[in-house]
Amino acid sequence: MVVTNKLIEVFPKLQEGGGFEFLKVAGSTRSRNIALLQCPSTGYTLAYLKDPSTMIGQATIYIRPLQQDLPLDCENSGPASGPVMSCITCQKEVPFSEMRIHRARCDGLAMQEADREREGGPAENRESAPVSDRIPVRPETSASSEERAVVLFMTDIEEVDHNDWKLIKEPAQAAKVFIENLLSEHASGKPLQLRMDLWNFEEDRERALLSFYKQQQEWACPLHCTLDGDTAIGQGVVRYFLTTVTSKLQFGFSLNLGGTGRTVLFEGEPDHLVPAASEVLIESNLFQVAGRMLGHTFLHHGPRVTGLSPAVIHTLFNGDPEMATIVPEDCPDLHIRSIIKMLEVEELSQEQQDTVSDLCMSWDLPAVTKTNKRWLHNKLLVHAVIGRIMRQIKQLRKGLKDVMVWPLLTSRPDVVPLLFPRMAEIMYTPQMLLGKITWPVEESDDEDDECDVETKCRIAGFLRMFIETASSDTLAQLLRFWVGWEMLPPELIVKISGAGLPTSVTCFETLKLPAHFKTYKDFEEALVSAINSSHTGFGLV
Repeated sequence: MVVTNKLIEVFPKLQEGGGFEFLKVAGSTRSRNIALLQCPSTGYTLAYLKDPSTMIGQATIYIRPLQQDLPLDCENSGPASGPVMSCITCQKEVPFSEMRIHRARCDGLAMQEADREREGGPAENRESAPVSDRIPVRPETSASSEERAVVLFMTDIEEVDHNDWKLIKEPAQAAKVFIENLLSEHASGKPLQLRMDLWNFEEDRERALLSFYKQQQEWACPLHCTLDGDTAIGQGVVRYFLTTVTSKLQFGFSLNLGGTGRTVLFEGEPDHLVPAASEVLIESNLFQVAGRMLGHTFLHHGPRVTGLSPAVIHTLFNGDPEMATIVPEDCPDLHIRSIIKMLEVEELSQEQQDTVSDLCMSWDLPAVTKTNKRWLHNKLLVHAVIGRIMRQIKQLRKGLKDVMVWPLLTSRPDVVPLLFPRMAEIMYTPQMLLGKITWPVEESDDEDDECDVETKCRIAGFLRMFIETASSDTLAQLLRFWVGWEMLPPELIVKISGAGLPTSVTCFETLKLPAHFKTYKDFEEALVSAINSSHTGFGLV
């Protein structure tokens, strides 16, 4: 309250702002930005502002109204200092300390009135000078909301870009602005060429993907994808590639790299996935490749890998493993997990003590006693979940840095859940799809539309019934067949066609359903067959 009361005393208009937030200068001398100073649960206090962890030091703190912009008026902000000067635009006498603020508001009206008096004629009889001639425009007097916040607190103002993603409150919007800026900077770079032959075996297609992501490239350059053996072109092909990449990361590769028959990069339970503890994968730098894949799909707004353990995410972004919230479910090795859980019981049998002590000594920890059970439980859990995969985490981190999304993820922790969503956050429901669908209209301008209203209603009803009774996994498959990946677009379009089987135009989010089905059973069988073929490409069934 001390800080708040003092600010209200100095800046009475701040009461109308609906609260406030502090900002500080961040970055190097050559690239400085205004960054938000996080507000603790106790609010801004003197102790918090003086704490070394805030890294304020002798820097100036900026203040910004929280809920609405305030007018550029500092008349009540304290006594003016410095000599009175004349504005070169309107000739008004303004105190030195308020000149910058006045320049941001000056409309040049006083000067225009004086000109009219000298010339002896009304303004409408004279040709108006361009605005740029009458009012000198300077970057530091821009009236964006961020700059108004800075003006309230100090007179030595640095320009603030109103598109700065660090200052955007909404995480999704901040990520969007960052990505747009990054892609724009590399728009003229050498395009990335990703090619896959759909007639090859699955292992050969996976090798093509891994080979592409093992190369050192400028990952923000334009992405061009080609499917050999398929006539599909356009954005739908890019979606197919990115969906395939995410699917391989989520469920594993068919390639037998570790002698287990299938190469799985992340193992464990949903929402508790951790990188696989495999020396072969580490020596092959596959987790760096995985980091590039994760960052690249994020860069192109592709689907995400879901269900990663919060403890792994915490450590990935430079968090202290000892401070991570780790639960037994994070340990993918069920045998080790069962041994650790023995330490949760009150009394251990001799056999249990021997089993726990053997595990402890294999990890250079002391044998279990009655007094160190809780300590050992935490130590074993940290080592079982994080300690054994630190090299994998470092490779993932390096891969994300290669794709240049690391500055966004470390500067804006609230964006991290967008990259690594929880499994429950992408569960599809019928209402999610039905709310996006544009159904066939009774009368259409489409020359290929020869179906009557009764046929359209029947086929549309079959599709609605299919969606309403489908599981979340089936809806995800349908969405992938419909638009190319498992992400909801703004609109899903349905058309009735004369084709023999359901088809899709993924670039235009359009599902084409045949008109010949008379029963729901026949419709369902055909649609299930179609959506199950989406992994083979677009034109292949």
